[in-house]
Amino acid sequence: MQQATAHARHVRLAPRKVQLVLDLIRGKQVGDAIAILRHTPKSSSPVVEKLLNSAIANAENNFSLDPNKLVISQAFANQGPTLKRFRPRAQGRASSIHKRTSHITIVVSEK
Repeated sequence: MQQATAHARHVRLAPRKVQLVLDLIRGKQVGDAIAILRHTPKSSSPVVEKLLNSAIANAENNFSLDPNKLVISQAFANQGPTLKRFRPRAQGRASSIHKRTSHITIVVSEK
């Protein structure tokens, strides 16, 4: 069984928020997943949709798979490097802010 993958690295979204969207589409047909992503009001939906389209194109061009028979077999988001920033607070203090990034991977395979 052939699989096509697509990776998006250093995406400026927290992996915890991306995983909420990936849980919605894991195991679904590709057409259904795109419809779900278009109607999900989460900030990570457009990024995941763009990555899914890339995985479909990889399957079609590199492995000659039929895009109508594709299923999302794996979808996960790992933590990337964290940007550490500081925010001024009262009485001359500073508090740290962690801006998290994600490495997102989508794997599609033929049913």
